[in-house]
Amino acid sequence: MPKDTGRKLIASNKKARYEYLIEDTVEAGLVLTGTEVKSLRQGRASLVDGYAISYGGELYLEGVHIPEYSQGTWTNHSARRRRKLLLHREEIDKLVSKAEQAGHTIIPLSLYFKDGRAKVEIALAKGKKLHDKRQTLRERQDRREADRAMSAHLKRRR
Repeated sequence: MPKDTGRKLIASNKKARYEYLIEDTVEAGLVLTGTEVKSLRQGRASLVDGYAISYGGELYLEGVHIPEYSQGTWTNHSARRRRKLLLHREEIDKLVSKAEQAGHTIIPLSLYFKDGRAKVEIALAKGKKLHDKRQTLRERQDRREADRAMSAHLKRRR
């Protein structure tokens, strides 16, 4: 039986790009239990409160909510447990050294299956100030208005 090919999105952290300025992104594997994988295959997860932290030279994902598997028994997992990220040593060292700078953190952007394996896209991010958030909203609104004006102009030309 062939494995799934491609990328199947499970969850994304839409608020992250609003709350943080994304500086660098990395794809990482996850160490999961069987019931966690089954719960993810049902498309259930939340990255909203998630962040990565370093313990003993390893990187762990905390605050990510993967609900208990509905058909799970006593082998079920706890929903917000600490999960190990699978990265190369150089990537871990680079991320941790940059995250130790003031205002920087490591956050998950999306959780997905790639070729049948669970992956998470993590980002080195810096928290935005309130005026930066307003500017982001203003730029998005200006872009939307410009697109509307262009489409209205093109409709009138027909």
